[in-house]
Amino acid sequence: MRILPSVTVGGLFLLLVACTPASEHARDVAAGADARDRVTLGSVQREIHVGMTGSDVAAALGAPNIVTTDEKRRETWVYDRMATENVYSGSSGGVSALFFGGINSNAGASQSTQRTLTVIIKFDEASRVRDFSYRSSTF
Repeated sequence: MRILPSVTVGGLFLLLVACTPASEHARDVAAGADARDRVTLGSVQREIHVGMTGSDVAAALGAPNIVTTDEKRRETWVYDRMATENVYSGSSGGVSALFFGGINSNAGASQSTQRTLTVIIKFDEASRVRDFSYRSSTF
């Protein structure tokens, strides 16, 4: 008869250890979002500079979304990027039907973030960068 109380205590221990509260999942989600910051804005800040050729810009950023020309036939390249990130952390725990009639619990947290980046690069008559600007937002 001593086996049943020790099994019950062991089952309670497993139940407590296996369950993770939603607040801990929320911390995991926030840490994961911080670890995956986009390097696109950083690469613009690091790699794009006045005097670059168009081919150097294309190598650094890829093809632009929009290319326009002004009255002097100088090109303007526009890069417009948008991304949605969905992060979910969840767990479930419980005790089998042998203990307590099958108690189960679920916990989790999720986060959705949208990011936009618009880069405008203006070229001179020699097809070299004469000016550039960018705008980034996260919501």
